[in-house]
Amino acid sequence: MKLLICFGTRPEAIKMAPVCLELTKQNIPFKLCVTAQHREMLDQVLDFFDLIPDYDLNVMQPNQNLNTLSSRILLEMDTILEKEAFKMVLVHGDTTTSSLVALAAFHRHIKVAHVEAGLRTYNKQSPFPEELNRQLTGRISEYHFAPTKQAKTNLLQEGVNTHAVVVTGNTVIDALNITLEKIKHGYNNSFIEKLKRTINFNNNVILVTGHRRESFGEGFENVCNALLELANTKDIEIVYPVHLNPHVQKTVFNRLSGVSNIHLIAPLDYPSFVWLMSQSNLIISDSGGIQEEAPSLNIPVLVTRATTERFEGVKAQCSFLVGTETKKIIATAKQIMGKERTSKLSNPYGNGDAAVKIVDFIKNNLID
Repeated sequence: MKLLICFGTRPEAIKMAPVCLELTKQNIPFKLCVTAQHREMLDQVLDFFDLIPDYDLNVMQPNQNLNTLSSRILLEMDTILEKEAFKMVLVHGDTTTSSLVALAAFHRHIKVAHVEAGLRTYNKQSPFPEELNRQLTGRISEYHFAPTKQAKTNLLQEGVNTHAVVVTGNTVIDALNITLEKIKHGYNNSFIEKLKRTINFNNNVILVTGHRRESFGEGFENVCNALLELANTKDIEIVYPVHLNPHVQKTVFNRLSGVSNIHLIAPLDYPSFVWLMSQSNLIISDSGGIQEEAPSLNIPVLVTRATTERFEGVKAQCSFLVGTETKKIIATAKQIMGKERTSKLSNPYGNGDAAVKIVDFIKNNLID
């Protein structure tokens, strides 16, 4: 069976890298296509995991809107799918790349398998456009690799055949374990060394990230107000790798620059970010991947979103849904920071063998 793996963003690359590595380990041939919906951040992940794309669409352009991006992905993918007779395309998650690659494959009567399938908020505006991207990809896909039992339940309730759904755990835990093992055995770089020099890790470290479109404007203003208040707390260091999106940068730098214990830094490469997470006491973020990674590091996450498609973490009290309400962020952060964690968090998103389960299913059921 001729297999194509396609992704375009840094989070997709992180989560699909273990699948690529496991396919290689089991001597199953595949080709790799990147849309480069993210460019620089994507390339860092490819380099770290030693992945070399067979196709690079390089679709990213400054300030392009979603319709322009979508049309470029659809057109460029059609050229590739016409050139090679692929039998299956593997896509990941909820990105514009995933949904448009799946659509391009469907138009060519090529089967689609969806990694990280079945997550839902059932609110088309939150997260936007990811929720609808994920639902569209799910409707197109023939096979669904669901990270949790709840994700499988969502798919079954939508009419997906139970035999087409496999619960695997999330491949981000595989990627995290691979990275932590490299760090354990001496991996280092200039970013990590700089963090060691500039951050006082003897204090309580709050790691912050944010990039969701639905928080642009007032939402980010509210989060910044909360961070300013938390920065007044004794023995606190706030580290904020600021997303490259201009809507994020403008608000964050205007509101938070010049505060001695708020460190606004450039986005980190993946291994440096994993190292920084491992040194943190609390994370404030709107990232889906971080909600999945942090429990394995025993770090609670305040989720600055109105909804989450990863509610297993909320139920397990690994994550706390606080939205972008300033007072709620402050109160919840202080409450968590004031408690000593006596028990290790249990990660509801798996233990690091998702890629093996995915590749075993492909090998045993889909290869002629």
